[in-house]
Amino acid sequence: MFELAIRRVLSALGLLVLIILLGGIALYYLGHGEYSLARSVYFAVITISTVGFAELPHLAAHPAARLVTGLMIIAGIGTIAFFQSTLTALLIEGVIAKVFRRRRMKNKIASLADHMVIAGCGRTGKYIVEELHAIGQSFVVIEQDEALLGRLNEELGGKLLYVLGDATEDHTLVAAGVERARGVVSALADDRDNLFVTLSARSLNPQARIVSKAVEIQNEPKILKAGANSTVSPNRMGGIRLVSELVRPKVTQFLDQMLRVTKNLRFEELEIPQGSSFAGRTLREVPIRDKTNLLVVAIYEPAGGYIYNPSPDHKLEVGTQLIVMGEVPSVDKLREMVDAR
Repeated sequence: MFELAIRRVLSALGLLVLIILLGGIALYYLGHGEYSLARSVYFAVITISTVGFAELPHLAAHPAARLVTGLMIIAGIGTIAFFQSTLTALLIEGVIAKVFRRRRMKNKIASLADHMVIAGCGRTGKYIVEELHAIGQSFVVIEQDEALLGRLNEELGGKLLYVLGDATEDHTLVAAGVERARGVVSALADDRDNLFVTLSARSLNPQARIVSKAVEIQNEPKILKAGANSTVSPNRMGGIRLVSELVRPKVTQFLDQMLRVTKNLRFEELEIPQGSSFAGRTLREVPIRDKTNLLVVAIYEPAGGYIYNPSPDHKLEVGTQLIVMGEVPSVDKLREMVDAR
């Protein structure tokens, strides 16, 4: 929309310049050498702009030149009006509209709760944003590169919520609603910045789950001490993935399809909340397979860790997490069943 307004302004300006040049050249030739080209063009400018100090000397002796002058006045009024209207539209769409968009986005961010805050949308953060957008999870991006945000916003159809600023500063995190966020991901390029984001986010929201990127392995303990629940090393994960693709390609492909949120079939985790109808019952007693056709791959218990391929007689307690595999609609249905009181 903004680019279209710029093209209209340039078109109007081009038309105005064309009329001035054509009018000046016409006066130059119709004057039979009495007026210089520069003087003729200058007269065309003041005529079209309706300033008009006076006519060129002996213009009455050149009736055709007077006719051209009259036509320039008529054409100039319309062209200038067109140029002014397109310029006004450009200012409204480019400046005023930008202010309204930012205010509207600020209000949307202020209304969010249980969302995700993503610090950085560069080479790593871009994929985080795409995955969260694919599953319909609300999130806010913090980034200093406005051009990068613009490109990402275009890819998401203009629906990206973001804060332009430095994620290591508290006021920027507050603007992104970090106190109300369910999770925070720090995906900045420098470990020191990720450490600052983690420390600030933890102090502002003690309950949020914080995951931080760690470029260097030796920095992981520091980031964890700063308050991160978990860290991810792109170098280590990339190395593991390369080996997996080399020695077990089919398994890797299968797991990749399960974990991609863009696929209909995937792994998912669901926690048994306080008051759930599943609490205190065994896997045999809950209708997971009958009503959802999901496969319970594992169970995670805070006190005992992971239990793979759990027995049907395994008792479910509050806080237990079910690791299931199946179709997305079935997972959503099980989540409703688990949350039921």
